[in-house]
Order: sequence, then structure tokens, then C-alpha cells
Amino acid sequence: MDVEIRKETENIEERTLSKWAALSKNCKKRKNFEEECPIRTSFQRDRDRIIHSKSFRRLKHKTQVFICPEGDHYRTRLTHTLEVSGISRTVARALRLNEDLTESIAMAHDLGHTPFGHAGEDILNNICPGGFKHYKQSVRVCEVLENEGKGLNLTEEVLDGVLNHTKGPLPKTLEGQVVRICDKIAYINHDIDDAIRAGVINASDIPTEFARSTGKTCSERINAMVVSLIKNPEKNKIKMEPEVEKAFFKMHKFMYEEVYLSQVAKSEEKKAVYIVEWLYKYFKENNQELPGDIIEICKREGTEKGVCDYIAGMTDDFAIKLFKDLFIPKPWKGMQGLRR
Repeated sequence: MDVEIRKETENIEERTLSKWAALSKNCKKRKNFEEECPIRTSFQRDRDRIIHSKSFRRLKHKTQVFICPEGDHYRTRLTHTLEVSGISRTVARALRLNEDLTESIAMAHDLGHTPFGHAGEDILNNICPGGFKHYKQSVRVCEVLENEGKGLNLTEEVLDGVLNHTKGPLPKTLEGQVVRICDKIAYINHDIDDAIRAGVINASDIPTEFARSTGKTCSERINAMVVSLIKNPEKNKIKMEPEVEKAFFKMHKFMYEEVYLSQVAKSEEKKAVYIVEWLYKYFKENNQELPGDIIEICKREGTEKGVCDYIAGMTDDFAIKLFKDLFIPKPWKGMQGLRR
């Protein structure tokens, strides 16, 4: 009976999904062989492994744009991930693509992001031999770091979508392409919302062309972009309609100039960079103090790689606390109760 559940799901996919969709039954094999689950498809298993991972839970305390914001309503790396997943699933369903694969890629795409957002990524890229890119680290988390060093053993389609969700070659699947563009749709729109909340920009500052093409509210803008993706006649390629795409890239440029490089967004960045840099220096010289699994990485791949993995996996709160413990003097209570 259980085996029939998975097979029936795979049969439903074959009957109902687009000819360009990635079918679960045709997925590429995992790096390490595993017996099929009797109930869940391969992509469903990938999704479950990702959302139950430690790296996924840590995203709730990692910066999206504004470092250490006061207030509960600013986005974190986790809420960003959930928004990307929601938008991506909507597009995938409308285009009759594989929603489970789409969701798995979306849930895993930022697992390798550093504390303190792109400030943390930039400083690690500068000081680590070989550089550092969060999309490559996300794949490393899935293949090497999670599950006590065993990795999550995900399917090739998911790993490809994660690796290529930002730059470089397009993902091999349309589901991966959906996540790649929906990631941008999500962060541009929620960063507008957060920037207005922070007083960095006013709603009236939004370029007229963008507002005219997509709307004035966050929901209107996301809806317009999603509809544009769905309406695009190139069904074997995920792309917005020309007018909406042009307005989107103009807004993207505006956000970089007025928000991401603004004094407010950058106000705590120097401190964040300082913390990451000194933690890296400290553990490079005192690698015996690293956790056991990281020490094993140091032995196999070098101290720099192990230290980079350790710091990249930290949350903002953990990095700050660790820095305080290592470098900030603690209050001294004296020799209470002892005689001279």
C-alpha cells in the first residue's frame, strides 16, 4: 500500500505537469545510494531534510539587510527564504512545474549565508583563501557540513538550483530558474518595505516607471511580477515581460544606490566586519578550540577552510556573544570571602 502512494504521486506528476517540468521519477541519483521512500517522492524527501536541518533553523537569526534592527517586523534570512518559497511555488503551480523541487531549492538556497548578511560574506571572501560565495557555501552545507558531517545527500536537481540561484549559468531545470528570479522578486519587494519602515526611503521615492508597471504596494508589485512571469510566451524559459523586466532592473539599481549602500544600512557594517575578521584570526591561531566536527574539517581541508565553515554557520547573535566572550573583559567581582 505504501509503495503505491509514492508511485501514484509520480503518476499524477506525469499526467498533469508540463512537458518541461522535472518529474520526480526521472530525478538524477543522489551522491550516495538510498532506497526510495515508500510514501514521499525524492524531491519531497529533499524538502523535509532541508527544513529539519540545523542550518535552516539558524536562518531566523541571520541578517537580511539591516544589521541588528530594533523591531520585530524586519525581515531575517529565514523570513526571506519563506517568502521566496511562497512566490516560487505560486509560479511553479501556474506553469505546471514541480512544486516540490521548486520548494526544496528555495528552502536551501541561502543555507550557506554568513552572519551579518552580505557584509559577512564580503569580508570572508576577502580573507579566506579561495574566496567565499554564499551560493557555493549553501551547496557545501548540504553536501558536507549538515547531519554531523554526513551531508543531506540531496538530489542533483536541488543542488544545481541552489548553486546557480544567484549568478553564472542558469539552473538546468525550469524549477531552478523560477527560484532564481523569485529570489530577486522577493528581496527587492520586501527590502522596499523594510527600507520604508526604517525611514531610509519614502514611498514617494520609488521610481515612477516601476510603480506604474507593478503597483504601489508590496502585494501589488509581487502580483504584477508573478503574473508577468506566467504570461511570458516563452514557456521553456522563465522570464518577465519586457516592460516589467525593464522596470524591475531600474528598481534594482535604485535599491542598491539608495538602500543597500545607504548610511543606515551600512551604519553597523564596520562593526560586523570587525567581529568576523577577528573571530577568523582568533580561531585560525587557536583551532584547538573549535568544535570537534570543524577540527576534522581542518585536518582534511586545512585550518582556513574549517574556520571559514565555522564562522559562516554562525548566527548574528552567536557571533556577537562569542566575540564578547573572547575579547571583552568581564566584570571582576574580587576575591570575595578571602582574607588578605
